[in-house]
Amino acid sequence: MYRRAMPPRADWPAQLDRIGLTYHSEDGGYWREDVAYEFSPQQIDCLESATVSLHRLCVDAVERIIREDRFADLRIPEGWRPRIIESWERQEPSLYGRFDFWYDGVGVPKLLEYNADTPTSLIEAAVGQWGWQREICPEADQFNSLHERLIGQWGAIRGQASSDLLHLVCLDQSDEDRQTVIYLADTATQAGWRVQTLPIEQVGWVPGRRRFVDGRNEPISVLFKLYPWEWLCQDAFAVDLSRSSMLVLEPAWKQVLSHKGLLALLWEWYPDHQNLLPAFCSGPGDCTAYVRKPFWSREGANISIVNGDQVLTTPGPYDAETSVFQQYVSLPAFEGWHPVIGSWVIGDEPAGIGIREDRGLIHGNQSRFVPHYVVKGVSVS
Repeated sequence: MYRRAMPPRADWPAQLDRIGLTYHSEDGGYWREDVAYEFSPQQIDCLESATVSLHRLCVDAVERIIREDRFADLRIPEGWRPRIIESWERQEPSLYGRFDFWYDGVGVPKLLEYNADTPTSLIEAAVGQWGWQREICPEADQFNSLHERLIGQWGAIRGQASSDLLHLVCLDQSDEDRQTVIYLADTATQAGWRVQTLPIEQVGWVPGRRRFVDGRNEPISVLFKLYPWEWLCQDAFAVDLSRSSMLVLEPAWKQVLSHKGLLALLWEWYPDHQNLLPAFCSGPGDCTAYVRKPFWSREGANISIVNGDQVLTTPGPYDAETSVFQQYVSLPAFEGWHPVIGSWVIGDEPAGIGIREDRGLIHGNQSRFVPHYVVKGVSVS
């Protein structure tokens, strides 16, 4: 695994604009292609194997959380639990998720967290870096089947749905969220769906008809929401979800996987698993250096790294009183930059990686996305 200097394309902003990656220059330059990460096929096999293994553990964990009634360990309110259980028992389908890995190309990938509900950096991983690789290093491979697998999974979900009309929603003020929803709508269209995108604020509830509707009063039978379950469950209309037959993506059972307390349960059930780091809810255990993460937090907010007398803390709006404590491992350093590997799962299959790097040890919304390529040898998925 190497970080290589690369020649940027002269018209890269225009190329990214054309695919919907319009936020490429936010925060001082979100996208960068003056460098790229190089992998061997064996390293990609290692990342893919870790993704398969951890996805299996996480799916098993949902069943076990429900069977052993471990919701209280995750501080999931009682009112949310019936929806989670019903969603799991109905085997409501999942579209996607993203594992974030520590990986230096030599050691074994370690799970930092699982973005199971509303992962982003999708356009850049699925389309942005693919176009870059085809133009800049066409002789190489790339671990990236995201676009094709998204279309395939949308097709599988359509086969289980009661309608072929799909509504996709997000908060309207986020350009990244809006463009991600537009991209997902495009992949769904290619799978045969009729699609409608709208801000989540325009979703309404009709009590007499016991259904959700869009701004044109069209019934919503299948809803993709780029909007976290922990927010949705606190909204005024959350109680109406149990009165509706609407299929929601991601499904409600994903709540227990998008929760950082999952890290502690996984370690309790699978101690010494090679892809897990020790993690606890009651305190740092015997970890002399640890990371404290709120049960619900995003973009690196309210994270603390405690390493002896050194403490690094990020600000944010999340409740740090209810946290998980995970063993600290310093992120790999490449020329002063620290990458985190985002490994995607579409349906139940690994589908590729995206990389974000930062000068700091805690990644946030200003961390840069960097493309990757794989030196040719053994083919990769």
